[in-house]
Amino acid sequence: MIVRLLPILGITFIDILGFSILLPLMPYYVQHFGAPLVVVGILFSTFAICQFIAGPVWGNLSDRIGRKMVLIVSQVGATVGWTMLAFAPTIGWVFAARIIEGISGGNISVTQAYVSDLVEPEKRARAFSYVGAAFSAGIVFGPAFGGLLVARFGYTAPFLAAAGLQVLTLVLTIALLPESRSKDEQQEAAGFREIVRSLGDKKLSPVMFQKLIWSLGLYGWFAAFTLILQRQLHLDASAASYFFAGFGVISIVVQLAVVGRITDALGDRRASNVGLVACLIAFGIVPFIHDMTTGFIMLAFFAFGLSINSATLAALMTDAAPENQRGTILGVGSSLESFSGIVMPTISTGALEWYGVAATAGISGLFTAGALALGLTQTQPRSPKPTAAEAEA
Repeated sequence: MIVRLLPILGITFIDILGFSILLPLMPYYVQHFGAPLVVVGILFSTFAICQFIAGPVWGNLSDRIGRKMVLIVSQVGATVGWTMLAFAPTIGWVFAARIIEGISGGNISVTQAYVSDLVEPEKRARAFSYVGAAFSAGIVFGPAFGGLLVARFGYTAPFLAAAGLQVLTLVLTIALLPESRSKDEQQEAAGFREIVRSLGDKKLSPVMFQKLIWSLGLYGWFAAFTLILQRQLHLDASAASYFFAGFGVISIVVQLAVVGRITDALGDRRASNVGLVACLIAFGIVPFIHDMTTGFIMLAFFAFGLSINSATLAALMTDAAPENQRGTILGVGSSLESFSGIVMPTISTGALEWYGVAATAGISGLFTAGALALGLTQTQPRSPKPTAAEAEA
């Protein structure tokens, strides 16, 4: 299986390597222009609005014209956006750059759809964990590289490095990535009515609703994560980048060595519930972070839970989606994440500024508890293994 996935895994790694250079630096970059903390949340929300609109559109186009072309468009947009960031003279320019990247973005859901085209249903959670491992590997090296660049050369250098890496992924996608859908499959892509009918299906809609609740907590946390590290551990931009690298290392280990075993043993649904419990524990630790030891304990629980839940929810969605709608359904799932990114960053960063760390972590914990409750209601009793006599019969 992994041999078939190597081209997309390699491209994902380089793509995320560039993206992760930006992630921990953006809050500091906003403050570099003299903007208050709440503008960090507004910037995250603006990007998310663009992706909310674009996600289902690109997902449906990937069903119709193929995954490869949509990935190419996304990579071009990211290259333009990161180049604009490198030379941004005002905070308005920063917003314009993120809008361009958000509108053109479609990488994650289309990458997941590409993988689901190549892998049997029972192996999808494991395959998505490999994509997550490539993602996390990028997070290991990207923030560390970005932290080094910003410390020595200022903000222009890391953003130009990210743009250069995106050009590399564009070239590799054009030259090396085969299309995963045949022309016949592209012609059979679903129309609007079929998509609406599928989203109301009793098997798919509960998973999508759980995805929304989980995403609300997750994106509230992502927006405030760097700011919490800054407040609790007094980390500067460079040190925060190294902390993110540690998060990536833990995630790689979990995704390569743990996710597949847990899903094989428990099934995707139960494994997802385990991941949500781990995230709840992480959010409970957050108010008590006062040194690097407690910080890394929280990070370990969060990385473990996020790694498992990201792979299993994607697998549950693709299993429930009709074959000719996988890209569209995953695009809708991405849009739910983007909706969460619209609503939550301003709330969480505002809560951090006005009420403190405990309130911010509590918001994410509350949504995670809701997602866990939904997951428990959807958990079916495991069928007992057949006896030898039953197997022979």
